[in-house]
Amino acid sequence: MKYLRWLLFPFSLLYGLVVLIRNWCYDAGIYKSRQFDLPVISVGNLDVGGAGKSPMTEYSIRLLKNELHLATLSRGYGRKTKGYLVATPFTTAAQVGDEPAQFKQKFPEITVAVCEKRVIGIENLQASGFEAVILDDAYQHRAVKPGFSILLFDYNRLQEPHLLLPAGNLREPFSGRRRADVLVVSKCPAQLTETQQKAAIKRISPYPNQQVYFTTISYLPLANINGQPVLTVLDENTYIFLLTGIANPKPMLQYLQGFSSHITHHNYPDHHPFSLKNIAKLADGFNRCTASRKVIITTEKDAQRLREPDLAAAMSQLPVLVLPIGIQFLNNGEEPFKQTIVNYVRKYTTHHGLH
Repeated sequence: MKYLRWLLFPFSLLYGLVVLIRNWCYDAGIYKSRQFDLPVISVGNLDVGGAGKSPMTEYSIRLLKNELHLATLSRGYGRKTKGYLVATPFTTAAQVGDEPAQFKQKFPEITVAVCEKRVIGIENLQASGFEAVILDDAYQHRAVKPGFSILLFDYNRLQEPHLLLPAGNLREPFSGRRRADVLVVSKCPAQLTETQQKAAIKRISPYPNQQVYFTTISYLPLANINGQPVLTVLDENTYIFLLTGIANPKPMLQYLQGFSSHITHHNYPDHHPFSLKNIAKLADGFNRCTASRKVIITTEKDAQRLREPDLAAAMSQLPVLVLPIGIQFLNNGEEPFKQTIVNYVRKYTTHHGLH
């Protein structure tokens, strides 16, 4: 398949030309890029697929939520609604998108908003008295000029050619990294060597003003579909049914393989809207399994789409567990990363309680 994508290279050239012209128009001021007088932190990446944006957004929420009147703003990818919408504890993924629904479930005390026009979304949040906004997956949304941009790179994809869609995976030319304030290499091996770090930095080629940080995935205790921790032992005697609809389930699969070799993976595309047929297939396999210990595991993001009302009856018959993830900084990078964010926020607020 990857060789066939090279046939699409001429279309990538055309796509790249359009993106370059668009970015030049924003850089030259021909297209308006709005900057706000409150801290706006953007979390994003250059390519399609998962680079760990949601865990980084959640990390930023934890860092700032007790110190500022904070909100998150997403486009709400995959939702069936339009316009500006603020999530409630009862809002579904179909209404706001799976990632915003996940943020609201995990952080019910903060405001989670969605709006395809981020300028309008920030204007509404600012008018409501919010002191800071975290933009999820907004690096290519040039209509807003964030005050601080965090750009993520998946370690496992660093060696891929820097090709634009559709031949490659880049949403914009690799030179677009220059707009970022910090670069984060995510999903690294926990024991990343100095040689591997140097190779990654060489591949990214950061600009002189950009600091590079390395993070690895931190898997947290299993929880039920509502996010409440549960005590479940996974070992070689456990038969695992893994259900995913994310861009890159490979790290999660590898992690679970460290506990059991008995894994059946029901793998669907990113943001896949699960159907009753999908759940019936999962249930059939689970019920046919004769293992004395068996469990169904999914991701936090997928869990939001599994909580849709039309799936409730079918899901109530299945013991689905969720494997949450977080991030862990390598090379003692967490404190300087935190301080960088805090220093940025302090430029825009008289609040002195940040630490």
